[in-house]
Amino acid sequence: MVNKPAPDATRRSEKSRRAIYEAALSLVGEVGYPRTTVEGIAARAGVGKQTIYRWWSSKADVLLEAFLDLAEQAAQAAGHEPYSLPDTGDLAADLKAVLRATVDELLDPRFEAPSRALAAEGLVNEQLGREFVTKLLEPQLQLYVHRLRAAQDTGAVRRDVDPRIALELFVSPLAQRWLQRTGPISYDYTDTLVEYALHGLAPR
Repeated sequence: MVNKPAPDATRRSEKSRRAIYEAALSLVGEVGYPRTTVEGIAARAGVGKQTIYRWWSSKADVLLEAFLDLAEQAAQAAGHEPYSLPDTGDLAADLKAVLRATVDELLDPRFEAPSRALAAEGLVNEQLGREFVTKLLEPQLQLYVHRLRAAQDTGAVRRDVDPRIALELFVSPLAQRWLQRTGPISYDYTDTLVEYALHGLAPR
């Protein structure tokens, strides 16, 4: 009698985790954050809700981790290391590359619908908004801070520039245009933001 190999618990857990990520993101995009429930996520993912509560304490925690995973996949697809910005020595090229990858992410239907739902909810749900800024947005912005500080060390950016304010010159306009649909977002648009931010508007 041939013994069958024991089920791979690690592989099974990873399959369930990924199904939960996909279910959470798709559900919040379809019905909004308030109507998304742990029970609904579990049903969509084909798991018991106790499985979700074993790994996360709330639906907000599930969605946060799902977004982090989606961002990591997007970075890898763009050829970047997750949780870092490229440093080729050319600040403009590095910023343009990252912002182009951000455009791809913002236009990805898997990302756009849940992102808009959560952004809208974050405006009226102060706790959720604060949690997502603290846990998701601010760590990403700090990557720009580190890259701009490295540019200061090489003389590519003035020493008196505050990196946390400077990054808003190209990150914030992109976010506003996307959120409020005041215009199309594209590579040309983000490339121009970088040029304006780094070189200013005054005649050269």
